[in-house]
Amino acid sequence: MRNSMSKWEMKFGKYAIKNLTLVLIMFYVAGYILMWTAPDYLNYLTLDTHAIIHGQVWRLITWLIIPPSSFDIFTIIMLFFYWSLGTQLERVWGVWRYNVYIFTGILMTILGAFAIMAGMYLFYPGLKDVPEYVEAIFGNGALFYSTYYVNMSIFLAYAFTFPDNQVLLMFLIPVRIKWLGIIYGIMLGVDLFSAAWSAVADSNPFKFMYWFQVVAIGASLLNFLVFFLRSRSHIHLNPKQIRRRAEFRQDIRKNPRVSRHKCAICGRTDEDDPTLEFRFCSKCNGNYEYCQEHLFTHEHIK
Repeated sequence: MRNSMSKWEMKFGKYAIKNLTLVLIMFYVAGYILMWTAPDYLNYLTLDTHAIIHGQVWRLITWLIIPPSSFDIFTIIMLFFYWSLGTQLERVWGVWRYNVYIFTGILMTILGAFAIMAGMYLFYPGLKDVPEYVEAIFGNGALFYSTYYVNMSIFLAYAFTFPDNQVLLMFLIPVRIKWLGIIYGIMLGVDLFSAAWSAVADSNPFKFMYWFQVVAIGASLLNFLVFFLRSRSHIHLNPKQIRRRAEFRQDIRKNPRVSRHKCAICGRTDEDDPTLEFRFCSKCNGNYEYCQEHLFTHEHIK
């Protein structure tokens, strides 16, 4: 995975979008403007897969404009909050890695939407004989798709990368963000299970609608789980280690006489032996780096 990511980044990294979170927020602004000035046009921008296969291919992109909620003062606060989180993740991870994470979540949502359509036609072939019913299902179901859950995946990623950072809950109570991430992850899991159960067990003829919610939530969680499981298993630096490496580089800039790499056990540096490899330990609490001989044999610092 490490070599694969490096090759892809070397080949396509120049096309990565800088300040991607700000771009998404500008999409929201455009969506809110449309919601106020021409709300009927929003129906022509949603991720309606039935309309897409009938030629309205612009919906594959324009659904990103659909605003995640009604507009009020709390919307402004939340958008500023996610801009701050996303900007910090992009700075620590790098533009390419952050782009991959965001666009993977978007792609999973699109693929999931088409999977729902394929499954409905497969298990309910009679739907094709009632086109008005089909248009109503997919038209209303597409309203579940917005970048709201993409934003939530940014929050989960930030909580995973900076678990000890604090936020002020209700502007008063300091809380470590990892606890908010855990609580939110549990809430998403419960909502996902509830929607899936309703889609299977509910006798309501419009129970199809629950599957759209399943896809919207599932794409967010799956993007987070896949990206970080693969990162921890196949990439030599997981997000927390990337953060520590960035902090270590900042320390070097402040004190240029410090060696770039130094083992916390034996004290050897890359200046002593340029062939040595150094790694940060994800289980140690702090910026502790170890040479290849002590990475797996040291006692973890808590």
